[in-house]
Parts: sequence; structure tokens; C-alpha cells
Amino acid sequence: MTTWDPAQYLRHAGHRARPFTDLLARVPDLPGERPVIADLGCGPGNVTAVLAERWPTARITGYDNSAEMLDKARVEYAGPTPGGGSLDFAHADVRTWAPSQPYDLVVSNATLQWVPGHVDLFAGWIAGLAPGGTFAFQVPGNFDSPSHRLMRELAGSAGLAGTLRHADAVLAPQDYLAALADLGCEVDAWETTYVHVLPGEDPVLDWVKGTGLRPVLTALADDPAAREDFLARYRAALREAYPAGPHGTAFPFRRIFAVARKAA
Repeated sequence: MTTWDPAQYLRHAGHRARPFTDLLARVPDLPGERPVIADLGCGPGNVTAVLAERWPTARITGYDNSAEMLDKARVEYAGPTPGGGSLDFAHADVRTWAPSQPYDLVVSNATLQWVPGHVDLFAGWIAGLAPGGTFAFQVPGNFDSPSHRLMRELAGSAGLAGTLRHADAVLAPQDYLAALADLGCEVDAWETTYVHVLPGEDPVLDWVKGTGLRPVLTALADDPAAREDFLARYRAALREAYPAGPHGTAFPFRRIFAVARKAA
């Protein structure tokens, strides 16, 4: 299992949270007066807490399979919310999670790309929505970008090709739209490419250390020499692919979004 580092992940928290904010802006009003919300793949809980700002009376549960992430989330955010709702966190594997009660909103932020065949799970999640409820998610769509192509190439040369996701880890927006519309939902699907301007030395490497590179770092954790050799080669390749400019390093990042509302 991949080992996660909440502190490393949160080093770019502002940039990482922006797509979630954009996703929530397209979520319609929820049917319940005290909405019941599930956040699948909540990580350290920083964006889960944003749900309580949008729906102050909601009962919100963040689910994740990383003990490190859940510990951080519980310490920082668990408990009653100012609007009279609640924010809790629980261990769950998105691959096997199923709604145990009707949910007004099931949301997932940058998680489903880790779940092969995740489209096959949509039917169960939609079935678990209350009438008029919403399923909303965003996933990175940058697996063909230099950051990820170079990562796969180097991992392959190091005998670690099987540890990483490939270019087909997510679908195109129109394919998500079709899959969700086939389940009887009203669907809004789109994509956006953000151009993050990252400060500091080797900021793209610093970014992927918190997310996409985690499987490689986990696989090489017991071989420090191999780990440092991989990082040295990857760092050099990223510097060429993403040269620093006078205002920082521009890092284009495509994201794919879908908001599916169940019929009332």
C-alpha cells in the first residue's frame, strides 16, 4: 500500500484545493435540510472542511484508506461545525465503499484516478443518493503531461513500471457524461487546464512527491541509494521540461470534472 505524507501533500494546498472549490460551485442545492455528505478520498481533511462552509448544517463524513491522512484530518477538523452540523472521518477503501444510508451528496476530489474501473462503481453510488441528490468528482487529466510521462519512463527503466498509473487512468469528460447519463442523471461535465505558478527550486518535483510519485517513493523506501538515484534523474528531466522563469515555474495541470444529479 502506498505510504502518504500529509505534510508533503499540503505544501501545495492552495493550488490543490482550487479545483475542489470550482467543482462545488457547480453542485446544485441539496435536497435535505441537514444534508448527509460523504467525501471519498478525503486526505488530510482540508477540503472536506470546505463542505461545512457550503452546507453549515450538514453531517459530513470523510473517508480514506490512509491512516496518516486520517490522523491529520481528525486532529485538525473532526467535531461539531459552527452551523450545527458535524464533521467526522472514517477508514474506508473507495473500491469497496457502499452507501449505508441515503446521501444528499457524494463527492470525491482527486481520488478516483487511483481506482481502476471506477466507472463501474458509479451505479451503486448513484443508487445510494437520496432523490435529487448529487454525485460530484474531479480527477487529474494530466497523465500525458511531461511530469507523468517522464515518471513512467524512469520507473520502467528502474523495474517499477507496475507501480504507476497509466494514461488511461481516467476517462474523457464526454465519456463520464455518457456513463452518468446512462444511470439516469442530469450531468454537467467539463475540463479545465490550470497553469499553476510554483515558487522555489524544483517545485514540480516537490508537487509530485505529495501525490503521483508516492508509489515510487514507497517502493524505494528500503533502498535509499536507488531512491536518490531515481530522484536525481527525475529532477534533471523535470528541470528541462519545466524551466524556471522570472516569476516562478509554470506548471500546466488539466483537471476533469463531473456533477451528476439524480432525478427527484
